[in-house]
Amino acid sequence: MSNAMVSGTVIGTVLQTAMVMIGHVLPVEHQAWWFPAVGTLLGGVTGWFSAGAGPTGARAGRGAAAGGIAGVLGSLVSTALGDVPLMNAAIAGTATVVSGAIGAALRKSPAIARA
Repeated sequence: MSNAMVSGTVIGTVLQTAMVMIGHVLPVEHQAWWFPAVGTLLGGVTGWFSAGAGPTGARAGRGAAAGGIAGVLGSLVSTALGDVPLMNAAIAGTATVVSGAIGAALRKSPAIARA
């Protein structure tokens, strides 16, 4: 595991947990769009922070892993608070794996930026 992936995963988990805490105090009708929209966006942000250097495929893989880990952990916090059912972790994990890979792939590595 690279330093970028570890720090990105930690940042993403903190952001996902903060999003869950904010969403927890929203009325139920607002939670229906808040959790999936913001959670998926944060998966992309997590991927961006996790990209590190290297080829696009390697960066996307790190972003997917970090985004998925943070997304599932955030979903489990939301489940513990009683906001979403446990099966939501699979949905959140899938969405944040994809958005994490996209976020990481979109970030240019320092080696490419210098060329």
